[in-house]
Amino acid sequence: MSTQSQQGLAFTRRGFLGLAGTAGAASVLAACTTGGGGGSGGTLKFWNMPWGNPEFNKLDKQITLDYKPKSGLPKASYQVVQWANFTQTFSSAVASKTGPAVSSGGGTQAFLFESQGAIAYADDLLDSWKKNGLYDDFLPGLIDTMKVDKGYAAVPYNLDMRVLWYNKSLLDQAGATPPTDWQSFLDACEALKKIGVYGYGTAAGAGAYTGSHILVSWMIGNGGGLFDEDHQPNCVTPENIEAINFVLECVSKGYVDPASGTYTSANAQDQWKAKKFGMGFDTGGLANNVGGDIKNDLLVGTPLKSPKGTQGMLFFPNNIMMYTNTPSQKGSEAFLTYYYQNMAPLWTKNTGIGLPPLKSITETKEFQADANNVKIIQEWQPIARTWAAPGGNSLFLGVTAVDGTPIMDTFAQSVLGGKTDAKSALQQLQDGIKSALNK
Repeated sequence: MSTQSQQGLAFTRRGFLGLAGTAGAASVLAACTTGGGGGSGGTLKFWNMPWGNPEFNKLDKQITLDYKPKSGLPKASYQVVQWANFTQTFSSAVASKTGPAVSSGGGTQAFLFESQGAIAYADDLLDSWKKNGLYDDFLPGLIDTMKVDKGYAAVPYNLDMRVLWYNKSLLDQAGATPPTDWQSFLDACEALKKIGVYGYGTAAGAGAYTGSHILVSWMIGNGGGLFDEDHQPNCVTPENIEAINFVLECVSKGYVDPASGTYTSANAQDQWKAKKFGMGFDTGGLANNVGGDIKNDLLVGTPLKSPKGTQGMLFFPNNIMMYTNTPSQKGSEAFLTYYYQNMAPLWTKNTGIGLPPLKSITETKEFQADANNVKIIQEWQPIARTWAAPGGNSLFLGVTAVDGTPIMDTFAQSVLGGKTDAKSALQQLQDGIKSALNK
């Protein structure tokens, strides 16, 4: 994935909860619409984000405009929605009924709009895909992440993964082996420290959400997480305390760059380029983002086993949703069927989009040519979990309280700074989530 893609993906996890009260500001959308509803004039409006490099939207538009609907169904139009102010763009459009019939967008926005009655459930669409084979083409567990009480709020589209990376040359120099569990991770960090390299590369500064993502990943990997089966915050658990104590041990032993709490994603990439990070956690596109001579040294590691023998990692199933504001629900479903049957070039032509949701795309020779991506799909996707863990894996409205919010930033910076204890940090996090959910 390209740097542009990763910058865009960072925005996908910004919470939508606070926007519920601003949805009436329809004037924000004035420069972004052509007027009318989700498909005025017999046209179905498809809005998509700039998920990759400049070629992504060019190709995506061509795929959309090549759609030839059956008689009586609307044709499709295409519009790019930029990440800047995209939350206001969508909220205003939905409130004023000038928005799309089908769109991608923020990774959790479907769950806010579903709670407002603006989402057309995808159950009938998915039932039709069971007949044409598309349903079985999705990677394991993905479709279930979209399930809410009344139906499926969206369809998985592209995956934003969090994985362990290591610099093979630096590990070799340090005489270390790629870790497979928590203890061997500590061992590798200690070996790297002896050559002046940090083994726990991360960033938790402005716009760098991976720092908090990885803290939650340690919890999930230990059988914990943020929410129980009733979707209530439940952070102060033995599993979570053990996980955060492990991170605090990494901090106290000097395995974490002391400036990590202030690093942006670009700062972290600079540390990889400078060979100051020998291991660390990042998106699936880290090697391509770092680029240069370092790129070929960066390899995806194996998911780490916790002391309990469990594995897990946070991931973000970005999605495409349908809206009740459409010229034709059958038209929305017909377009999405066509789109999913024809979207493979977005990945096979290297447009920088995230990882694909369909097994058939991961089996193409173009995808198979990238060994890191193959390893992510084979080893990390099956153990990946959403914000809903450990109580479940289906997303829900409450996750917007932790989706790129100041609550999570404060938590990450306090832990990575080493100026707290695990129980206190988790209690403060839980109290913050509860407060946000009760507003």
